Amino acid sequence: MTRDQVHQFLREGHVIPAHPLALTEARKLDERRQRALTRYYCAAGAGGVAVGVHTTQFEIHDPACGLLEPVIELAGETVDDYIAATGRPVLKAGGICGATAQAVKEAEMLAGAGYHAGLVSLSALKTASVDELIAHCRAVADVFPIMGFYLQPAAGGRLLPFEFWRRLAAIDNLVAIKIAPFNRYQTLDVIRGVAESGRADAIALYTGNDDAIVADLLTTYQVDVDAEPVSLRIVGGLLGHWSFWTRKAVDLLDECHALVEAGGDVPAEMMTRAVQVTDSNAAAFDAANGFAGCIAGIHEILMRQGLLAGRWTLNPDEDLSPGQQAEIDRVYAAYPHLNDDAFVREHLDEWLL
Repeated sequence: MTRDQVHQFLREGHVIPAHPLALTEARKLDERRQRALTRYYCAAGAGGVAVGVHTTQFEIHDPACGLLEPVIELAGETVDDYIAATGRPVLKAGGICGATAQAVKEAEMLAGAGYHAGLVSLSALKTASVDELIAHCRAVADVFPIMGFYLQPAAGGRLLPFEFWRRLAAIDNLVAIKIAPFNRYQTLDVIRGVAESGRADAIALYTGNDDAIVADLLTTYQVDVDAEPVSLRIVGGLLGHWSFWTRKAVDLLDECHALVEAGGDVPAEMMTRAVQVTDSNAAAFDAANGFAGCIAGIHEILMRQGLLAGRWTLNPDEDLSPGQQAEIDRVYAAYPHLNDDAFVREHLDEWLL
């Protein structure tokens, strides 16, 4: 895709799962299951995959780990095979981390691997000023189309003011923003910043707010700019929550798009389902313990489905929190209509080839 095609594709609104990392018990890359996960997302109808992001475990960005390029390349090749076989476009997004020199190098690597956009984490710049943050993002955008990223502090992010978002949105090679502060006030800072940048029509907004996924997708935001109303919508999601039960996430997004297009009232059933999605996320992401078990929770569900062989992470101390498994049991029993276990069972053998 060209840059303009990437922009148009993102503006359509898609399910973009944040791609987990499949490991063996020895905590080495499990290439067979890593490919199976990518095949699952493509087959489920996801519009893209995001690799090298928080759900993939930020540790892979440490050069000593040696996994970033192999994981990026493996996902890229698997997506390309799917596109060649089906003709359906799938966006490849890669996480970009570190101080400016590292971030630029990672952007160059993603461009060389045929990726379409880079999600820029600012976790390494926790004390940088707004001027320094904007200079950092411009340096990366000079190399590669970027997606802004508001990552909540509990997951390693930092607070980012309205002024940052207004100035970031003015960067020409910014094609999208993932909004994931898990906070209504901070979400509005992003929305207002984009509206006041004058580039609202040029930037695709994606939710990463796992506590308000459905509400984000159904809301039309209106911001007055120079006494004129500017309307904005969050059109899709780039979510760790959508790395499991992905087929049902695609159905949900289609329903949200249809409701918004039709106008009128949102059915009460949809708002009830919104709360059910949030409750499921709380269990999987371990909200009760400050999200300490979020990666392990994702792995637990994918393991139950047969896509992963275990919950192993790069950090041997990282696992489910006390009581988290029981919470996952609870939401599995309470909301069977949210899982796509039958879809996975039907296709698992072909994805694991």
